[in-house]
Amino acid sequence: MSKSRLEAFSDGVIAIIITIMVLELRPPESTELAALRSLAPVLASYVMSFVFLGIYWSNHHHLLQVVTRVNGATLWANLHLLFWLTLVPFVTSWMGQSHFAAGPLAAYGVVLICAAVAYTILVRVLLAQHPEDSLLARAIGADVKGKISLVLYAAAIALAFVSQWASGALYALVALMWLVPDRRIERVLADAK
Repeated sequence: MSKSRLEAFSDGVIAIIITIMVLELRPPESTELAALRSLAPVLASYVMSFVFLGIYWSNHHHLLQVVTRVNGATLWANLHLLFWLTLVPFVTSWMGQSHFAAGPLAAYGVVLICAAVAYTILVRVLLAQHPEDSLLARAIGADVKGKISLVLYAAAIALAFVSQWASGALYALVALMWLVPDRRIERVLADAK
């Protein structure tokens, strides 16, 4: 399988995930704008999840720009990542409908940390297929931001049972860290030209 097919399949799955999330949004019964206030937690959870899915889509695209080959291990590592991402609509809905209760908020974090671990595994599988001096290896480097994200997710999961606001703030902090596409890959691609 070519990397373009892997990327196209992943793009399609992520598009379906986002579609499922938006279909979970239900309009209020009332026609008054004030009725939207009761939907604030549902809308907030949707926005946060949409941002996370956008981050994964963008970084997955950037990652595959410096990949020259994929194999069966890559396909399974990619499916592992997509598995965790397909759970995002479920935990998003549960978290929003429960108004960010501790259990659903922690479950949201478990899905996020598992997706982050799966992404890390995908990167490691790809690195194993490329030479040590490849564009991919140079672009990934020490991946400090990825390691910090895992620590913040773990802290947010634990904090969900102490302070839902602090837990949500840590999830938002991770999203803010990753909003800008991975510049490491862009720099390596620019230097290669």
